Amino acid sequence: MVELEAIRLDKWLWAARFFKTRNLAAEAISGGKVHVNGQRSKPGKEVKIGAELSVSKDSYRWEIVIIAINGQRRSAKEAVLLYQESAESLAKRELQIIHNREQRELFDFSGREHKPNKKERRLIHQFKQG
Repeated sequence: MVELEAIRLDKWLWAARFFKTRNLAAEAISGGKVHVNGQRSKPGKEVKIGAELSVSKDSYRWEIVIIAINGQRRSAKEAVLLYQESAESLAKRELQIIHNREQRELFDFSGREHKPNKKERRLIHQFKQG
């Protein structure tokens, strides 16, 4: 891992695998989904080790502190080494994951009913038209 002193925020989020592309990271930052030390910022903001980030994505929220900087995107195992997540953030996110899984199981209608075939569609149309 190459140790840099500072790096652009969008590039760090991309390297830490929070977003698939730098463009998605930049859009999230511009949209107010990422805060640095409690403040909204721009994608080009230089972040250093020790900066506190708040990242919101897909109804999940991470409260993290940057502990390393890497300018290149590496494997997920190495990306986890770039930051440290607070215990409260991890607990909240795990609860949210469990809640989302339960909701999916409760309201999962896929596979229970089939798509109407041609004959059934004709009957539906005939019923609707009177």
